[in-house]
Amino acid sequence: MQSALYPLKFLPLYKQVIWGGNRLKDYGFRYDPLPNCGELWALSSVEGRESVIANGFLADNTLNEAIEIYMGDLVGERVFNRFGTQFPLLFKLIDAAQDLSIQVHPDDTLAQQRGMPCGKTEMWYVLQADPGARLISGFRRDTTPDEYRAALAEGRLEELLHAENPQPGDVYFIPAGRVHALGKGLLVAEIQQTSDCTYRIYDWGRRDADGNLRQLHTAEAMDAIDFSAIQGHANTHYQPQRNQSVSLAHCSYFSTRLIDFDAPIRKNFEDHDCFVVYLCVDGIAAVKALDTLVPMHAGECVLVPAAADHVELVTIDTTGWTDAPSHEGDLLAQFLG
Repeated sequence: MQSALYPLKFLPLYKQVIWGGNRLKDYGFRYDPLPNCGELWALSSVEGRESVIANGFLADNTLNEAIEIYMGDLVGERVFNRFGTQFPLLFKLIDAAQDLSIQVHPDDTLAQQRGMPCGKTEMWYVLQADPGARLISGFRRDTTPDEYRAALAEGRLEELLHAENPQPGDVYFIPAGRVHALGKGLLVAEIQQTSDCTYRIYDWGRRDADGNLRQLHTAEAMDAIDFSAIQGHANTHYQPQRNQSVSLAHCSYFSTRLIDFDAPIRKNFEDHDCFVVYLCVDGIAAVKALDTLVPMHAGECVLVPAAADHVELVTIDTTGWTDAPSHEGDLLAQFLG
């Protein structure tokens, strides 16, 4: 009877939304009969939307069920002691054919005060960007709550907000409390805390399929918003280096790196008591760990169990990856080399 852990792949979860597009078909994903796919959840343990394992003898089990069986061997002892069977990170691809709402997420403290398990800090890696596409991240200048309320009521909120024109490969770190929005013409990979809590501030007067204005969370958002200004550009500055890991974003919830490689890479994880997720952002590649080789293409991810001492990455074409080990709040953080 098979029982040894191995790198896990997952069936994609497709979500139709009012602003969604169809770029993900270019990546080989098929979501008929949905007319669009605004969000592809590549790895999730959100209740009711748990990822299902696609490979090996654990196929057809959910991620949560696998954690229940393998516990710290799968996610790391300290991760399991803190989160139990709740996987702490959520991986998505987001395809914006229209502007998303201007929104904000609560931090852990506020979320827990309101009966939710955690807040939502996230990051974006830009996969595609149409000419002129833009996003919003934070305020142009320090703003008071009264100034914000007045601008919102008078329909001039955008005057207060910091907007940029992203390019493919750009990285944006969005801490809880930062007002933000993706604009039309963007396809991004998102890594975030396992939370589906969003406070919608402004939605461009958009109506749903029944002709109703979408719900706003004006009052709920007030206590969540960080009104301080963005200093300089909102994107993360980094320099890709062929066949080496380059740091992208680090916080108490995740640490991410980009690996742009065209030759086999071996990474040693003997000193790391945590899982690693590889999200392929370009090309075709494979992950080998625990004597198992798992292929993947752009938009797919592979979860490497904490029990793995080392990982080998193999690529056919020039391929980019992000690797994201979980960290455990304020406890001792571990990083990939």
